[in-house]
Amino acid sequence: MSKLIAIILTGFILIQSFHLGADDLLQIDELIEHAQFHKQEHGDDFFVFLSKHYGELKAEHSKNHQEEKSDHEQLPFQCQGHTSIIIASLPHNNATDINEFEILNSKKSSFYYLNLYASLHETELLQPPKHV
Repeated sequence: MSKLIAIILTGFILIQSFHLGADDLLQIDELIEHAQFHKQEHGDDFFVFLSKHYGELKAEHSKNHQEEKSDHEQLPFQCQGHTSIIIASLPHNNATDINEFEILNSKKSSFYYLNLYASLHETELLQPPKHV
């Protein structure tokens, strides 16, 4: 059971690393339906369809086929990942100039050595018999 849970969680992490959301997975049927439309109307195979909607031909296809814009918006994997970072910097007017440095030399230390390493070689518990 724990292996099954580990496999499921690994699958979720893999899907999230590709930036796939649940809404993208639910729109796969729209992708297949639109690919079939392109095959019937334009004679495109699946790889040409992917190139027209996600690859090199995307700009040209969206420019030439404005009537399909509503269908294109329903396709999955259309969102672009982005990150926003806001940094607030507040000036601090009460800053004082540091002109003097105080160097402390302390000779007192609280370090001590404690041997926590134990070896079976020091005891004769597992040693072979000896001839006397």
